[in-house]
Amino acid sequence: MLDIGFTKLFIIGGLALIVIGPERLPRVARTVGTLLGRAQRYVSDVKAEVNRSMELEELNKVRQQFETAASDVGNTIHQGMQEATSEVNSALGVGAEYGDAAGLGNPDPNADPAPYIATWRPPKKNWRIKRGAVPHWYKQRQGVKTRVQSGAARVARFRPPRVQGS
Repeated sequence: MLDIGFTKLFIIGGLALIVIGPERLPRVARTVGTLLGRAQRYVSDVKAEVNRSMELEELNKVRQQFETAASDVGNTIHQGMQEATSEVNSALGVGAEYGDAAGLGNPDPNADPAPYIATWRPPKKNWRIKRGAVPHWYKQRQGVKTRVQSGAARVARFRPPRVQGS
């Protein structure tokens, strides 16, 4: 790496003063400082992008491991349930009388054995939800202003009453 000390910087500054001249040296120094700042920002942005991509890859690996573990657990539970159901049905003799090979009591062997699985749908938009997250009764209890009032209306509201005879 470059070993630049105070004496070397002093020599470089003196040479720059002689070569560039005292009139243009401040402008050149500002330009060089600006360019160095841009270069440092660019390098830090590249480093941050590389770090983000590495973290994203690690998160994807963790997500895939989690998904495989979850599917393994689900398969194990499903197999255990099938075994338990078949044992109970064989003990009771339920599956054999309907001609069901799986022992689930399904009279139609061609029917789809998987139950109906509801898909997620976005909730319907409700205008009451858009009015605010804090309930109106809570705002009233806490004394939060819920309506806008002009300055003149506020003065008229809190003006002391007139006394008759003055």
